[in-house]
Amino acid sequence: MDLKDKLISSFMAFENNVDVEHPVHDVRMAAIKNFEEKGFPSKKEEAWKYTSLNSLQKIDFSIFPKEDNALEYKDVKRYFLHEIDSYKIVFVDGIYSSYLSETTHDGVDICLMSAALTKPMYKPVIDVYFNKIASKDESLTSLNTAFSREGAYIYIPKNKMPKKPIEILHFSTGNEASLMLQPRNLIVVEENAEVQIIERHQSLTSNEVLTNAVTEIFAAKSAIVDFYKIQNDVESASLIDNTYIDQKDKSVVKVHTFSFGGKLTRNNLNFYQNGEYIDSTMKGVTILGEKQHVDHHTLVHHIEPNCESHQDYKGIYGDSSTGVFNGKIIVDKIAQKTNAFQQNNNILISDKASINTKPQLEIFADDVKCSHGCTIGQLDEDALFYLQSRGIPQKEARALLMYAFANNVLSSVRIPELKTRINKLIAKKLGVNLGFDL
Repeated sequence: MDLKDKLISSFMAFENNVDVEHPVHDVRMAAIKNFEEKGFPSKKEEAWKYTSLNSLQKIDFSIFPKEDNALEYKDVKRYFLHEIDSYKIVFVDGIYSSYLSETTHDGVDICLMSAALTKPMYKPVIDVYFNKIASKDESLTSLNTAFSREGAYIYIPKNKMPKKPIEILHFSTGNEASLMLQPRNLIVVEENAEVQIIERHQSLTSNEVLTNAVTEIFAAKSAIVDFYKIQNDVESASLIDNTYIDQKDKSVVKVHTFSFGGKLTRNNLNFYQNGEYIDSTMKGVTILGEKQHVDHHTLVHHIEPNCESHQDYKGIYGDSSTGVFNGKIIVDKIAQKTNAFQQNNNILISDKASINTKPQLEIFADDVKCSHGCTIGQLDEDALFYLQSRGIPQKEARALLMYAFANNVLSSVRIPELKTRINKLIAKKLGVNLGFDL
C-alpha cells in the first residue's frame, strides 16, 4: 500500500476519534475527497517541476503518533530562544506538551487548535476564520485540513500586543520508525494589534519525519505581524510548509524564512492584499550543503490599490544541494499605484550545486512600479583576493563575503536576540567563528 492509499484508508479511523457533529467534520470530508482526487503533486505539475516527493511516498509513515513521548527540558532547551522571555507552545510528536509550554490568557488567547475547534467560547472566531484562505485546490493543504487535530491558536484582540514574543516549537522524538505530522496554526490579529511569532520544527532523531504544516494568518486593519521561520532540521527530516496570509487596510506583515537544514523543504508562502495601503514583506536566507533541497514558492496578490510588497531571498548552495525559487506577483486591474519588488540572488560554491529560479509578474494595472530579478553566480574573486591580501585566511575571507551577501535580510529582524541566534547559525553553517554580530 502506497502512502496515498494508507492516508485515505486511515482517514475513517481518524474520523472515529473526532466529533462528527462538529461543523469541521464537513470541511474534513471535502478535504479528503480533494486529496483522493489529486493525490500528491508530481513533477508533471509546473509548480512542482523541480521538486519530487516520490522518495517520501515510498516510506511507511506512521499516521497517528503515540501519546507517551515525554521530553525533559534539558533535552530540548538549546532550541528555545532562552535569551529572551517568551510564551511557548510546544508539541512533541504532534501532541501538546503542557510541561514544556508557557501560555497566557492575559488579554490575548495563546492556546491550542484542538481547544479552538471544540470549545464554544472560540466558535465565533473559528466560524469566521478557520479554513477561509487555505487553498482548497492544493492537495497537501487539503490533506492537512483532513487530518490536522493540533497546532497553535493565537488570537490578539483589538489594540492588544502580547507582552512577549511567541514561540511555536514542534519536536519529533524518533519513537516511531517514521512519522508524518499534520500541524495546523490559526493566527488572528485584530485591528491595531501586534504580535511577534517564531516557529521551528525540529527532529531529535535520525528516523524519517515528514511534516505537512498549514498556517493561516489574518491581519486586520493597521495590524502588525512579524513571523519568523527557523528551518534547521536534521537530514532525515522533510518539511512542507503552507502559509496563507490575508491582510486588510494599512496592515503590515513580515515573514522571514531561514532555511539551513533538513532533507527536503518546500515553502509555499501566499499573501492576499484585501485592502489599501498594505505592506507585505517576504525575506529569506538559504544555506545548504550535502544533498539538501529547498524550494521557495511565493505569491503576492495585489487586489486593491496603493499597496506595497517586498521580496528578497538570498541563497548559498554547496556540495550537491539544490534550490528552487518561484516567486509570483499578481496585480489586478483595480490595484493601481502598486509598488512591488522581488529579488532572488544566489551563490553556488560547488560545481555540483544547482539553483532553479523563476520570478514572475502578472500585471493588469497600468499605473504601477514593479520590478523583479534574479542572479546566479560565484564569489567575487577580486573581493576574495583583496581580503586575503589584508591577512584574512581564505576560509574566513570566503565566509565574510557570504556573510555580507546575506546581511540585508538579517538587518530587518526586529528581535535582537533572534538576530544573534541566526547570526550564530549562519556562522556554523559557513564553518567559521566570525567574532561579531550584525
